[in-house]
Amino acid sequence: PAAHTAAIYLARAELSPLLYEGFLAGGVAAGGQLTTTTDVENFPGFPEGINGYEFTERLRQQSTRFGTRILTETVAKVDMSQRPFTVYGENHGTVVTTDAIVIATGATARRLPVGDRYWQRGVSACAVCDGAAPVFRKKPLVVVGGGDSSLEEALFLTKFASKVIVVHRRDTLRASKIMQARAKRNAKIEFLYSHEIVDTHGDERGLLSGVVAQNVKTGEQVQLAAAGLFFAIGHEPNV
Repeated sequence: PAAHTAAIYLARAELSPLLYEGFLAGGVAAGGQLTTTTDVENFPGFPEGINGYEFTERLRQQSTRFGTRILTETVAKVDMSQRPFTVYGENHGTVVTTDAIVIATGATARRLPVGDRYWQRGVSACAVCDGAAPVFRKKPLVVVGGGDSSLEEALFLTKFASKVIVVHRRDTLRASKIMQARAKRNAKIEFLYSHEIVDTHGDERGLLSGVVAQNVKTGEQVQLAAAGLFFAIGHEPNV
């Protein structure tokens, strides 16, 4: 969204922007994290919500409508040692010179390999994006993490879940005291300390139905019923 926003402003100013949208940059399709999101319900102007992929397509259409040229290619490197700057493409070997560069590469949510099997089928890295989906309503959900973000996600999910289990690999949370207090006051939130998720399993529909948590100190494992597994363990900049 940030790149298209910049492109729209530049195109309307008749500055002929060229947008590199990336080719599976960071392992994510052109459009960024929104392409991995189901319904976006917290963006103004869409009272019924909008599918994340459809939203990115609309952004793309709006950019091109005003004259933005788009290359489906990932940038390999940029030479900024002299003007004009030189941009080198990774996939098709394009070389472009330019007087100005806007870097809007975004970030990719960190996730654990254990979640790959049911990614977008019960596993997510954005509770606000996906948590209200019918598949999660009145079901037990698991959040991985111990910082403010994980507790914010857990608190949000209590609006829909039967209960939320926060799994943290340390024996204390890293979140701020005020966030810890809010989460611990919520009767729907449970905590499982010194554990990490080591496996997942699903139902006959191919949807997540449970996870396996392992004690990092003793190696003992516990089965947790869960319709959703949400990673809240930070983001990696796409640079």
